[in-house]
Amino acid sequence: MADDMSIEDYLAAGGVLTSPSNAPPRYRAELMKIMAIFVDSELAGAAGFAEMINAGPGVRDRMAAAQIVLEKTANADRVLTLMGEFGADTGRYANHHPWTTRLSRDADIGQRRSDHDMRLAVFNYPLTGWADAVVMNLLMGHAAAVQLDELSQVSYQPLAESFRIIMPIEATHTVLADKGLANLSEYSAPAAMQDLVNYWWPRVAASFGDESSQKFEGLKAMGLRKTRNTALKTRWQEEATAALATHGLMPTS
Repeated sequence: MADDMSIEDYLAAGGVLTSPSNAPPRYRAELMKIMAIFVDSELAGAAGFAEMINAGPGVRDRMAAAQIVLEKTANADRVLTLMGEFGADTGRYANHHPWTTRLSRDADIGQRRSDHDMRLAVFNYPLTGWADAVVMNLLMGHAAAVQLDELSQVSYQPLAESFRIIMPIEATHTVLADKGLANLSEYSAPAAMQDLVNYWWPRVAASFGDESSQKFEGLKAMGLRKTRNTALKTRWQEEATAALATHGLMPTS
């Protein structure tokens, strides 16, 4: 960065930061929010799948669920460590958050988050069984791939590098969900599986946020966003639709 260049201009020009020490206050706040949403979503997601481990119809299914729980927790810890470098109280995440807390199945909170943490809204809904968990994991897995691809380009280099490590790990969870759905399709009624898709599709779609958000340009100028929510959501819709089609399922219109 040139001596006469402000941090803001440097970021707007595509510069990257490598330490909390030179992060401007607004940048720091937005970066912390990004990290908190990811960590809280991973821990809440892991808690939900932990309750599904013994619901797996076979040993390999239970192993897959346990793998997802372990790796999501590890992914959260990786980013939580970076939050700690910014002064976050990382200890409270282990002991003071109700990660298993869920709303009622028929709650409709849209994109709103709960009062207890920063998890994406979709992780406030309960899983009701193995098939439900598999469908949710498949749809959210494709959403996570799109979202992590965007986040892996953030201007805070340590976080971008962490997300690039996390991306292939999360991708394996989607592969496990795809295999799980293929197995379920052999003995589950197609209508029942489609009902689960109909339930989760709009809730996963809401994880892409407000399509008319006025914050995008400000985040883009800080190097924290590159692609608008509308484009990210469209990409997910296309990829998730293709994934469902291989199982004879379709998105909710």
